[in-house]
Amino acid sequence: MRIDTISPAEGARTSEKRLGRGIGSGLGKTSGKGHKGQWARSGGGVRPGFEGGQMPLARRIPKRGFHNKWGKAYVIVNVCVLNALPAGTVVDYGFVLSNGLAKDVKHNAGLKVLGKGELKVALTVKAAKFSETAKSAIEAAGGTAEVIE
Repeated sequence: MRIDTISPAEGARTSEKRLGRGIGSGLGKTSGKGHKGQWARSGGGVRPGFEGGQMPLARRIPKRGFHNKWGKAYVIVNVCVLNALPAGTVVDYGFVLSNGLAKDVKHNAGLKVLGKGELKVALTVKAAKFSETAKSAIEAAGGTAEVIE
């Protein structure tokens, strides 16, 4: 293979539509816009979601829920997941994500440790938040739970 023999894949490059170039082109006279009407005019058409004056679907359907703009999303990990780690490991936000122990959350506020399951290994856990059960489980196993900001 040589550089001068390389060409794009079949159908990857198409020529642009040349509008208004006579009857034979198939796109002459009205240039593929049909006859008259809103869609044939320059700048014509309607905005997305407009239904001709009828109440739009987005406004007919009732609204539900609430989005708290001050709410914080945490990367969550349970203490049962930490059992697989060797004793004395320092578990923090970076460690959890790099080892795939929890799923990352968009715009997160740090790590939160929850108390589901049992912990049998002494670990040092550094997180933004702990549940009461998680904190007591870590300390009962001989580890430490450090709150970091």
